Amino acid sequence: EHIGAGDIAITTDIPLAARCLERNAEVLGPTGKPFTEDGIGTALAMRDLMGHLRDTGEIRGGGPGFTKQDRSRFLGALEDAVQRGRRQAPG
Repeated sequence: EHIGAGDIAITTDIPLAARCLERNAEVLGPTGKPFTEDGIGTALAMRDLMGHLRDTGEIRGGGPGFTKQDRSRFLGALEDAVQRGRRQAPG
């Protein structure tokens, strides 16, 4: 509830990502994939669909494991976000 423009959130929680975007924060997933205004609706819908499929037993288990490529992609995306924030900061 204290996040705002110029802040960066890192989360897998899609509803939280949506709330952060509403407050003009930049939001990244742990693999470096950004959450955007254009894509958050789709992400929320997929979250609900996957939850329903898990509840009905149609699918089981979680997603793929975290890889070295995920870590590298995340670090690059985080560095880019920090640099954008520095360029946009007043003064």
